[in-house]
Amino acid sequence: MEHLSDRIKNMAESATLAMAAKAREFKEKGIDVISLSLGEPDFKTPKHIQVGAKEAIDSEKYFAYPPVNGYADLRQAISDKFKRENGLDYPANQIVVSNGAKQSIVNVMMALINPGEEVIVLSPYWVSYTAAIELAEGVPVLVKGGIENDFKATADQVRAALTDKTRAIIFSSPCNPTGSVFTKEELSAIAEVVKEKEGVYVISDEIYEHINFSGAHASIGALPGMLDRTITINGMAKGFAMTGWRVGYIGAPTWIAKAANKMQGQVTSANCSIAQRATLTALTSDLGPTKAMTEQYGKRRALVYDLLNDIPGVKTNMPQGAFYFFPDVSSYFGKSNGTKMINNASDLCLYLLENAHVSLVTGEAFGDDDCLRLSYAASEDNLKEALRRIKETLAKLS
Repeated sequence: MEHLSDRIKNMAESATLAMAAKAREFKEKGIDVISLSLGEPDFKTPKHIQVGAKEAIDSEKYFAYPPVNGYADLRQAISDKFKRENGLDYPANQIVVSNGAKQSIVNVMMALINPGEEVIVLSPYWVSYTAAIELAEGVPVLVKGGIENDFKATADQVRAALTDKTRAIIFSSPCNPTGSVFTKEELSAIAEVVKEKEGVYVISDEIYEHINFSGAHASIGALPGMLDRTITINGMAKGFAMTGWRVGYIGAPTWIAKAANKMQGQVTSANCSIAQRATLTALTSDLGPTKAMTEQYGKRRALVYDLLNDIPGVKTNMPQGAFYFFPDVSSYFGKSNGTKMINNASDLCLYLLENAHVSLVTGEAFGDDDCLRLSYAASEDNLKEALRRIKETLAKLS
């Protein structure tokens, strides 16, 4: 007899992973599916990072369990990176290395949130934020930014959402799923609101920092009075094409870092030793390969923007970072191809998968029912063909 816990029964499945699984099912049937659903770089991990991992294997020094929070030299390299690139002064003892940024976020939520406490989520948001909050028995409070403001919630909206139960605010910049980038001025306004309320912390997800076309990345923790109120999340997956290496990390006030370390010690213990050595190589080497990848993403961004604007009824903005578009497709709701009625973004995603053989993710999962997320971490040829199919298939709806 099955007897699942309520927490598992109530937990939503990751929409991005679910859509990727559906796309794989179609591919296994021999259908030519173009997948634009996962946030995974299509570049190989740069060669010098691979060499760093191979050298670690060959050294025979890294087969024992590493420290739970990561090797000391790696934590120092992360501390140096924070100071050099972000203006953040987190000493090595305030760094915790985890099995991906997702685990970093879960560690922080479990360490910080008590049952019934609220976490303000700037929406649209990455799908796993609300699941992590609910796993910690917290309450997500969505504060939504519209397409007219590049999907960015304002400081006034944050102030209006604060209550005596508010414990934290979480957001990503550059943002998954919208590609929006908060300016230093916008972050400063939010920081001033946070400082009005004692005991409220900011969880700033900056994993897309290097894929930024706005000219400048700003870290809220570097603003006056915010270092002790901010947990900065980062990782290696996006800017270094290291998705499968599963390396995330935080910089945080000492007491939060210790709590996250304690939490991780009872769940997975340390991140893979070889992945950590590869990360050390990445963080202490030139950013040339990262900049080259970002340049390619910029070309794809321009291509997709033009192709999306060429589709009647699709409304999009120009994202300033990450590698996503989040177009508003609500003009197609209520339409049909004669056999399938499109009632919402989820219906449209399934319709496009079944008829255009293009895999996207419903905006419902990210907090906006009117939109779809499209990842342009794909070749230009695949992007052109995918957008051609989408345009052709949407034209059949009336």
